Order: sequence, then structure tokens, then C-alpha cells
Amino acid sequence: MILLILGVALWIAAHLFKRLAPEARAQMGDKGKGLVALALFASVVLMVLGYRWAGGAFYWGRSPALVGINNLLMVVAFYIYASGATPPGKPRNWIGTRLRHPQLIGFSIWAFGHLIVNGDVASFILFGGLLAWALAEIALINRAEPDWTPPAHGGTASEIRIAVIAAVVLVVVMLIHNWLGYRPWG
Repeated sequence: MILLILGVALWIAAHLFKRLAPEARAQMGDKGKGLVALALFASVVLMVLGYRWAGGAFYWGRSPALVGINNLLMVVAFYIYASGATPPGKPRNWIGTRLRHPQLIGFSIWAFGHLIVNGDVASFILFGGLLAWALAEIALINRAEPDWTPPAHGGTASEIRIAVIAAVVLVVVMLIHNWLGYRPWG
């Protein structure tokens, strides 16, 4: 369980470093990007290993209803996340013009969906910690940069492109889950 906690803590620290200590991060220059990337990679490794090896109490298990709700939330999460993947200044799909933080919101929905379907302590630490980080990140960005100008809408081509990207990535992620032994379809 300690590896899982360390992984989540390192993920949060690496992501919030720029927001909470901007001067220190700026002094690191370009080499700071590599150090942050290394910290994020290490955090993912720690989270994966920690989650797979974690024990702890189970409060509820998977049920067809919870799996179905989670899967619907994953479709929404991947679509919203993908709508923010457009480079800054480029046109977005409709939802990407309405949400200021589509990737963090999509990530939050992903974490929440996994909390619903996984009722064990390790999942509370992993998905609850990541959900708390994403919501804190949104609040910190909004406080630091209160003004926001929505990007332009890209029209039908943008809508189709985002939907296709989200669907392909979702299917790949579900196949990877299945390959690892986690049955995403119930």
C-alpha cells in the first residue's frame, strides 16, 4: 500500500510543482521538464505496482449495474478529454469551446467512474487521490488565471475527429484492461 500512496503523492507533487512553486520551476529551465517527466513516469510505475500489490478492505464489489455506469462515464470522460487535446489557438469541438479544462474534467470523470465500480481501499487511494488532484488543479488554474476566452469552434470536421479519436482510444484502453485481466465489460 505504501508504494501506491507514494505513487499518488509523487504524481500530485510533480503536477502541482509548477503551480505552487513557479519561481523554483522557472529556475530549472528546460532541464526541469525532463525531471518532471521522470517524476511522472516514476509515479505511474509506483501507482501500477502499488495498486496491483495492495491489500485492504473491500466495501463493495463489481456489479453489472456499476460496470455499466462506469462504462458510460468512460465514454463521456474520453470524449471530453479528447476535446481538450487540440493545440492552443486551434479550433475545438463544441464541448471543447464550453469547458475551460476539458482534459482535467475528463480525467475527473474517469477517476469518479473508477471509484464507483471499485469499492476497495486501494481504489479509494488511487482514484480518489487522482480525483482530488484534478479538482485541485482546476481550482489553482482558475485562481491564477481567472480570465478565459473560449477557443473557436471547428465545425463538423472537428466534432467527427474528436469522436473518432475518443472512440479508438477508449477501445484500445478497454482491450488493454481485458488483456491485463480486468474485464471492463462485466
